[in-house]
Amino acid sequence: MTAPASESAVAVVGAGNMGGCLLTGLLAAGVSGTRLHAIDLREELLTPLSQKGVTTSTELYAVQAADLVVVALKPQVAPAVLPALAAQLTPGQIVVSVMAGMPTATLEVHLPEGQAVVRVMPQTLVQLGVGATAVCAGSAATAESILAVRELFDQVGITVEVSESQMDAVTGLSGSGPAYIYTVIEALADGGVRAGLTREVALQLAAQTVAGAGHMVLETGMHPATLRDQVTSPAGTTIAGLTSLEEGGVRHAFIAAVDAASRRSRELGGQ
Repeated sequence: MTAPASESAVAVVGAGNMGGCLLTGLLAAGVSGTRLHAIDLREELLTPLSQKGVTTSTELYAVQAADLVVVALKPQVAPAVLPALAAQLTPGQIVVSVMAGMPTATLEVHLPEGQAVVRVMPQTLVQLGVGATAVCAGSAATAESILAVRELFDQVGITVEVSESQMDAVTGLSGSGPAYIYTVIEALADGGVRAGLTREVALQLAAQTVAGAGHMVLETGMHPATLRDQVTSPAGTTIAGLTSLEEGGVRHAFIAAVDAASRRSRELGGQ
């Protein structure tokens, strides 16, 4: 039986951007470093994590101490590592894949038969505890497996459960989404500078506006269009700005970006 998230030991194989952000976020959420294991060949990535209290190793056998084994490798290098990882796994462990575009069936080929696999699509925002993570089950994953993984990622944001057929869409939306929003923040700040604000002030206002608007949608549960209408007065400044956005095709550009990223995720997965 899988330990509850508050007690589970977690091993992260691959301490790069996503793996490092997840470990940092879990530490900030109050998870003891004694229950967190980072495994990577790159000492320069392990050292700062070790200094924060994470148990680190360059050897895959370190996964044996974990309840959940998070595979945070680049999909291109995974086939070379997975056989060696499989040799260290035990039947009761849950393998959690954060590898973009890799279906659970592809991962399961390299693992022991019956190994529970849960695929997730998180964001680097988990570092700050504000990530949005989608979760789907592999062929041997149980409801308990899914619950354990959701409890883990709920400590660093929110989680949703989707079917695996929807994971490429998740990748295109929330997986790549932070990059879209960083571009929005930069563009808003540029507009503020053009209108006469200093760069520092414009960036602060733009970033907080984006953060606040997202928080408003989540907290109120109201549709974004309803919230938008509440701040759009007849013949006012907001409708003038919105008209300019529509003329520039901004809505279409975001839809197309999600679609393009989703298609690329399918390509990476060989679908």
